[in-house]
Amino acid sequence: MTSLLSMRCSRHGVPRPMPWPFWPLLVLWCLVAALPAAWGAEVQVREAVVVGEQGFEGPARSMQQPVSLPDAWSVSRPGFDGTVTYHARFDLPSMPQGDLLALYIERACSNVEARLNGQLILRHGSLRPPVTRNCYYPQLVGLPAGLLKPSGNLLELRVVGYALEHVAARQRAGGLSNLVIAPQAELLSRYERQLFWNVTMGQVVGLTIVVLGVFMLGLAWARRNEPAYLYFGLLLLGWATLGARLWVRHMPLDNWATEVLISTLYAPVVACAVLFLQRYGGHRHRAVNIAMLLQCLLVPASIALAGDEHFFTVMTVWTTVYVLEVSWAIAYYLRHAWDERRPEFWIMSAVLIIVVVLATIETAVQHDILDLPRIHLIHFAMPLLFFAVGLRLVQHFVQALQAAEMARFHLEQRISEKTAEIERSYAELAEARIEQVAEAERKRIAGDLHDDLGAKLLTIVHTSGDERISTLAREALEEMRLSVRGLTGKPVKVSDALADWRAETVSRLGQAAVQVDWMTAHESDERHLSARAYVQTTRILREAISNIIKHSGATACTIRCVIDATDFNLVIQDNGRGIPLELDGKLDRGHGMASMKRRAKQLAGQCLVESGPGYGTVIRLTLPL
Repeated sequence: MTSLLSMRCSRHGVPRPMPWPFWPLLVLWCLVAALPAAWGAEVQVREAVVVGEQGFEGPARSMQQPVSLPDAWSVSRPGFDGTVTYHARFDLPSMPQGDLLALYIERACSNVEARLNGQLILRHGSLRPPVTRNCYYPQLVGLPAGLLKPSGNLLELRVVGYALEHVAARQRAGGLSNLVIAPQAELLSRYERQLFWNVTMGQVVGLTIVVLGVFMLGLAWARRNEPAYLYFGLLLLGWATLGARLWVRHMPLDNWATEVLISTLYAPVVACAVLFLQRYGGHRHRAVNIAMLLQCLLVPASIALAGDEHFFTVMTVWTTVYVLEVSWAIAYYLRHAWDERRPEFWIMSAVLIIVVVLATIETAVQHDILDLPRIHLIHFAMPLLFFAVGLRLVQHFVQALQAAEMARFHLEQRISEKTAEIERSYAELAEARIEQVAEAERKRIAGDLHDDLGAKLLTIVHTSGDERISTLAREALEEMRLSVRGLTGKPVKVSDALADWRAETVSRLGQAAVQVDWMTAHESDERHLSARAYVQTTRILREAISNIIKHSGATACTIRCVIDATDFNLVIQDNGRGIPLELDGKLDRGHGMASMKRRAKQLAGQCLVESGPGYGTVIRLTLPL
């Protein structure tokens, strides 16, 4: 029992005295842990013999050195990089026939190769630099029944790893855990549980924070005046990048380059965390910005100066600095949140305190104050906490967006109310007088045009001997009469307007030898068009007919008139050559089309032109009734 307690309750195989209050709990824990080995079909191998070791740059060396498992190289062979070969013997446990035995290795860092009675049964990746990094992965391998003997079975394990001095974290230092041999069905749940919490959970949460980080960068782009979103998005992506070591076990770089890369990345991640807490709290200190920038430069400089022999020591110091910086930033943020944003304090304090606790535990592990944990909480708990903070940021963004939308809605509502009130007041004060003045002015202008200009044009029509001048005068007289009709402001029946337009259109196109197909189902429509709509529609129709006669080269023209409950629709289509290619994209510049569209727009309608070389031109006029 004494030897059992020494092996189970010591760290790295070295027993340590414990204060009296811990001994009863420790003994109870050891007894419970020993029950499967004593009562079940489980064999725990806690003793092995190191039969050889070979450094990456040195010769192989044979030996016969008994070791206790777990074997931490930082204790048993400090400063060693390379391969260590272990021999462990075991007898078959008593179990039902037909059960498949399996070997379970909780930790073999960085990689392991296993042979049973001289036959290879386990190899995952390379044992030569760059070595496959399996430190966080448990190993479970079935033991073929044909290779097993009732007693004296030999397990040969070749473990390749690196000295503690040459890695940035104690979890990646070389070593081998104890070995468990039991029915595979019993070990499978233990293996899956260990793999899930140490690897799979970290991978899933890592992917989640990548998505959240990209989303935060999108929010940062949308709200560039709030840099907290930018720093938090970079923090999430940086942490996810550091967690990529759980995905990529076969790194193309050697151990030194990989460890330096990981260690260098921690500095900007911590800087983003500190700056995020400051910006989210509504504060900004130039000295802190400069300090974070200098730290990102000092970390690789200190690694280069210390060299690989003191790499772990340097990174342990930096880890402590990181924890102190983040703890200070959290305390500074919570103090101001307590004074300025009390509800925010209660929401964020629990999450941030847990962040400090996890970081402190990790620091204690690196300083060898705490043993290496079986479950690396920081792999998945820290991203989960980041995710909780991210959800709070999203909630804060949504609340701010809702508040802005509500404020904008109330502002627009008040503006609409005031505008309507002003318009009503203006209409009440000016409508009567303006209408009277406008009506009187329209009648005066119409009378002047009819009595003065009309008489003169009519005289020219009857007295001019030049046919061209007479024609122009007649056209001007018609335009003047049309304008006078619009100025009088008298509505026109739809049926009368259609009759006027049809008569004029058929006459003009007939004189130009263009066949006309006029289609309408509203010859007896009793609704009215305003004088202005009648005048503008007449001018648009005249301009369209003039374009057909002068420019299209058409032989036939179709005019369709459709009037529904709200709109007056007129479609004019010819079979001419269409608008030339040189005017492509410039339909508003020629043939009077710009004036047609402008007139339609003045009536709150639209005039669309569709044309192409070889298939004629279609003009669609839509006006509200």
